[in-house]
Amino acid sequence: MDIDSVPALRAALDGGASLAHLRLQGLDLRGHDHIFDGRTDIEGLVVLGGRIRPKLVRRLTRAGAIVFPPTPHVPVDPYRSNLYAPDELYAGLADHGYAATPDARAYAWSRDPELTNDAYVSVLRAMHDAAMGDSLDEIIDDREVVGIMGGHDWGRGSERFALAAALGHRLANTGVLVVTGGGPGAMEAANLGAYATDETRLGSALRLLAEVPTFEPDIDAWARVAFRAREAARPHAWSAPPRSLGIPTWFYGHEPPNVFCDAVGKFFSNALREDGLLSRCRNGVIALPGAAGTVQEIFQAVTPLYYTELETLPPLVLVGEEHWTRQVPVWPAVQALAAGRPMADAVHLVDDLESAAAIVAPRSRHSP
Repeated sequence: MDIDSVPALRAALDGGASLAHLRLQGLDLRGHDHIFDGRTDIEGLVVLGGRIRPKLVRRLTRAGAIVFPPTPHVPVDPYRSNLYAPDELYAGLADHGYAATPDARAYAWSRDPELTNDAYVSVLRAMHDAAMGDSLDEIIDDREVVGIMGGHDWGRGSERFALAAALGHRLANTGVLVVTGGGPGAMEAANLGAYATDETRLGSALRLLAEVPTFEPDIDAWARVAFRAREAARPHAWSAPPRSLGIPTWFYGHEPPNVFCDAVGKFFSNALREDGLLSRCRNGVIALPGAAGTVQEIFQAVTPLYYTELETLPPLVLVGEEHWTRQVPVWPAVQALAAGRPMADAVHLVDDLESAAAIVAPRSRHSP
């Protein structure tokens, strides 16, 4: 059982749980040593980071617990038990610029050649990514999820950016959780649309974003105007289920994450991130025009469709006939793979976002 707070720990023990079966993630145990008084079931307990007095560390390890030390020099907490808020990743932006944020420092840490073969660093990154996966499962739960993929180079202020935002907004209003790769461009547009509470607020946010069309060459300006647009898109108080989720990766850390997500699951491993992103889009994937990254996601979505023996499959919708048949001719390959298989009814090529939304939205049964 994973425990992420002292009250949760107390509740678990009051309910008869054994310490030997618990994993304590990032707890501040200072002043709570007495919780372990008289316990004979400490062997097998795992303490992942957090704050703990040296005396308690010695006591627990002598009794057979495994205690992973805090990592003060790592830019993010590898033992965290929940997804990120955009504010966390961009902490320090206003005062010191993007280069000083946890997001930028985590990217630099992931690319440090001196750490490439460091076994301990590899363990920390793997633990972080495993926690991200668990947290994604918790937030998604039994929600209906549609993924929207697409290129990072869709400029703010463009017609296609606004259309992608309208698509995200429409889908979120059906009760769907809209999931993207969490980056700029088409991903940012879809996340923004889902995040916005109404069309008026969405329009205001789009107008603000148009002031800084791309993240190159100035990520600081791009991110700062995004936070202004986020305030315009939604009131601060929000108790409804999440509408917008981003799953980016530090593998593509030169592309900053967008801020229009209720939560962000960011990974060090792009392989785990890609699989985690697409496998959770259980109600369909819409692929907007993009390049290599979007192509990779399309074929990663195709693989389980190709091998499954199920007759009812989530749709994969490619948007842009000219793009996917001539500029980047993915569609002929998808058709060839689908021929004579159940997936033939699940793959679609359309030329507009309205058609794409019509294919995936009817699968949602929730009300807005």
